[in-house]
Amino acid sequence: MGRVRLEAITWDRLGDLLADRLLDLKPADGGPWPRIAFDGAPAARPQDLAERVAEALRVRGRPSLVVGTQGFLRPASLRFEYGHQDVEAYYDGWFDTGALWREVFGPLEPGGDGRVLPDLWDPDTDRATRSPYVQLPPGGFLLLHGPLLLRHWFPFDLTVHLLLSPGALRRRTPEPEQWTLEAFERYERETDPAGTADVLVRADDPRHPAWRG
Repeated sequence: MGRVRLEAITWDRLGDLLADRLLDLKPADGGPWPRIAFDGAPAARPQDLAERVAEALRVRGRPSLVVGTQGFLRPASLRFEYGHQDVEAYYDGWFDTGALWREVFGPLEPGGDGRVLPDLWDPDTDRATRSPYVQLPPGGFLLLHGPLLLRHWFPFDLTVHLLLSPGALRRRTPEPEQWTLEAFERYERETDPAGTADVLVRADDPRHPAWRG
């Protein structure tokens, strides 16, 4: 990442600043639904920031929908085809990117109907969630959170990456999930999310974030 100047901030202030920035954001494809990425390893808790921004948008009178890629995991038979700790499978095969394109991004293209499926698969029961579609009105924001988001060419209009140093990532990743660290090292090498994201948030200390945006 090199030497990047980051400014100390609180999570509440960060949520407000991001929401204010989104108010004037125009989708690159000319459609009515801006699409925002909150990218980060599970240990960085990108969902928390996405939900914080959603609340800040609600206060400002703008609708949004928070969607997590955890709800678009492939069935266990596909995820674990090569074992429960196969790094290559985690990196390339755990998340159903086709379903995300079809059920989340497709309805938000110009001319789409705005009916988004918020989740598809429950990893705990290994069954379809059967969740109803959610109607996102024109001007509403998609706030998609999850790991490894910036390597799939999803049509985001703004990208936020929550960065953890290698040491912090290792400390904050539960022992049963330590095997995934190799995938995040590869992600850093191949995608450089800290260098390519529009907004960078360093979250090594969960009480004292810093950002560049």
